[in-house]
Amino acid sequence: MDVSPLALGTNVFGWTADTRTSHTILDAYIAGGGNFLDTADSYSFWAPGNSGGESESVIGKWLASRGTRDDVVIATKVSHHPDLQGMAPATIRKAVDGSLTRLGVDAIDVYYAHFDDPETPLEESIAAMSELVDQGKVRTIGISNYSADRIREWLKITEREQFHAPVAVEPQYSLAEREIEADILPLAREHGLAVMPYYSLAHGFLTGKYAVGQAVDSPRAGDASKYLTPRGEAILGALTQVAAEQSVEPAAVALAWLAAQPGVVAPIASARNANQLAPLLQSMDIELSEAQMRQLDDASRP
Repeated sequence: MDVSPLALGTNVFGWTADTRTSHTILDAYIAGGGNFLDTADSYSFWAPGNSGGESESVIGKWLASRGTRDDVVIATKVSHHPDLQGMAPATIRKAVDGSLTRLGVDAIDVYYAHFDDPETPLEESIAAMSELVDQGKVRTIGISNYSADRIREWLKITEREQFHAPVAVEPQYSLAEREIEADILPLAREHGLAVMPYYSLAHGFLTGKYAVGQAVDSPRAGDASKYLTPRGEAILGALTQVAAEQSVEPAAVALAWLAAQPGVVAPIASARNANQLAPLLQSMDIELSEAQMRQLDDASRP
């Protein structure tokens, strides 16, 4: 599957973006050259009045109204829906049918194990996921939020039992969060797993709108403000300088740096409205120089 170098995160759909706004964002993303949507069956159960699956339903209505199924790659996830917790085989089988119904599609392009489930033998979870590929309900398998050791165990079981192998991993990774460079990223490169980082903008911190003593109207402001440290300020300084040199927004630079890391295929970023989407789309059209990459790397080194 060919995917754009920016995946659109859709956890805001049905939460901070209503259906109409979400469809406007989707239209603009496609028009801007994107084709990769990332969702989950749990999005967005945490919002008042929601129960999970809202994001998938919004996407499903958009697909039905636009007739664009063949133009997009859709990734969704299992194990975190309030009514379908964990990775037990029965849970997986029921969850995938729910996702297919809400999305209104015959098959899911990338189906992620959203969170590890220590209570279920890993081999049973893998077998159930592989079975979905045999059934045609899922095209490929991904792993999200698993440790490097558990990913390695997954790969060993897959090879031993001849299950369908995973093709992608979705970990947290950004200029502000670089821990996976020590273990998951090398493992992914070794085994040819496409890396799709989430929280690519560190809860919005890397957009450049946060500063000490400055209030930001965002539901993620609390999470983003934790990065207001000397290291965080150094990262913002480097981002601002490189963004000025590139004549783009800091968010575009942060995503371009991430997309340039070996093994990374498509950073995931979300937007609450079309205005927030514009700098994200910029990231697909810029190329950072070696000096700019080095400057960002030095400023963000843990």
